[in-house]
Amino acid sequence: MDISQIGGEFALIKRLTKKPFSRYIIKGIGDDAALIKVGNRYLAITADTLVDGDHFSLRYFSPEQVGKKAVEINVSDIGAMGAKPKYFLVSLVLPKDIDVEIIENIYKGMRQVSSKYQIEIIGGNITHGKQLIIDICMIGEAKKENLKFRSAAKPDDCILVSGDLGSSTAGLHLFLKNKKGFAEVKNRHLQPEAKFHKVEPFLKYINAMIDVSDGLASDVLRICEQSDTGAIIYADSVPVKSTTKKAAKICEKDALDFALYGGEDFELVYTVSKKNLNKVKGTLVGKITKEKGVRIYKEGKEELLTKHGYDHFLTVHD
Repeated sequence: MDISQIGGEFALIKRLTKKPFSRYIIKGIGDDAALIKVGNRYLAITADTLVDGDHFSLRYFSPEQVGKKAVEINVSDIGAMGAKPKYFLVSLVLPKDIDVEIIENIYKGMRQVSSKYQIEIIGGNITHGKQLIIDICMIGEAKKENLKFRSAAKPDDCILVSGDLGSSTAGLHLFLKNKKGFAEVKNRHLQPEAKFHKVEPFLKYINAMIDVSDGLASDVLRICEQSDTGAIIYADSVPVKSTTKKAAKICEKDALDFALYGGEDFELVYTVSKKNLNKVKGTLVGKITKEKGVRIYKEGKEELLTKHGYDHFLTVHD
């Protein structure tokens, strides 16, 4: 039996998850980062892996862009917990014939992002393998009052997103289909950026939060699973730029599908009570419900979500 037969990446994670035994673990598996209490401090710890030919390709990524992406996506996970990044470790799997200049430029990109967020590389590991793999473990720190979890959504909460969606997946398809133009859309795939700064001013009004790494529909589903709720997503309200729509059309794809099921936009999705809706910024894209399951409301019709977002063991790009 392979991983696809049990339901993919998230089904495998559920099979491997065990309840933490340490009282210092505030949150283990099941959120954007683990959370550990150390004295009076709360440390958020996350890890993410990039694989050449899957998460990036040096055919259209520069080494510097690969390095930037590797750091930004981890910063995004830390921010989704309401934390600030502080330190990270880098582990590399390198083909024996890889040019040293490529590695140096990957680190150049990492250091540029490190300088942006005032975080430091404090260690890691290097070994050899058949393809380039970059794994980062990042540590952040949060104040107790700023902590955010996927499990904190409440029925009747409004669901908001911090920015437009679908552009990263549109950019990827432009590269895969060798389409010219659309530099802005392609750049959203090549140089993703964490969006914590967008929500930081009104963080205290947010209940649950997650970053959009696997597509809006999939990530709302993650919130519902952890909060024991359901949700309705207003498909017609999902923010998608006109350039993203044009790029999707050129690739003979649906831009809304890119937004709902594509991923790697790294915007933030968060829930807010109705009474606090006027105190936050963002685009209203749905609501949390008592009824379980995620439903998509589109063109006056409501359907139960059956399609899933990006999954490493189920998703195939064409």
